[in-house]
Amino acid sequence: MRVLVVEDNARLSGVLVRGLAEEGYAVDTCADGEEAVERAALGEYDLVVLDVMLPRRDGVSACAAMRRAGVTAGILLLTARDTLRDKVAGLDAGADDYLTKPFEFEELLARLRSLLRRGQGGEARLTVGDLSLDPVSKRAERAGQRLDLSAREYALLECLMRHAGQVLSRTRIVEAVWQDDSALGGNIVDVYVSYLRAKVDKPFPEPLIHTVRGMGYLLRAPAGA
Repeated sequence: MRVLVVEDNARLSGVLVRGLAEEGYAVDTCADGEEAVERAALGEYDLVVLDVMLPRRDGVSACAAMRRAGVTAGILLLTARDTLRDKVAGLDAGADDYLTKPFEFEELLARLRSLLRRGQGGEARLTVGDLSLDPVSKRAERAGQRLDLSAREYALLECLMRHAGQVLSRTRIVEAVWQDDSALGGNIVDVYVSYLRAKVDKPFPEPLIHTVRGMGYLLRAPAGA
């Protein structure tokens, strides 16, 4: 799941990025309303966490602009304002939910999970052959057996499953799964694919994750499945 966090408070932004990444989300950030609209319109985000008090364009105006641009991601507004008028203004602008500062991180996670369920009509499960993944509960299973995945392994598996049957380059995988690639070694994707194969493929008779030489990786169901 890709999340855009729009928050000009560097400390809070850092807390949100770290916390969401630990939960398996791929997180991008920006700190002003104008950039937020541009990013949301161009990026394929599932969720936007949007502060109301922002430079250049406030969050309510940015939310309305996102909806006019066709952004369908779930939008959660964050604000210190808690009056009914403020909440109504945000919801009328196209926000899906409203969370007042200060807040507990666990409540933010619960609200994001709710938006994901709502946005997918209550049916969030991804299935490829006998492999299934629920992006809301973060539960992955193969042949009815639960897979014990780290947050990064989970994010990688979700990326591959959302593009099942497509060859994904290492660069594209890094962009989807890792937010800051400046310190990554060239083989980081290969290392994590190896970790994932040990849990998704090796205990089962048919492999699902395949290497396409010189191009990258793809996940596909076995022939006839």
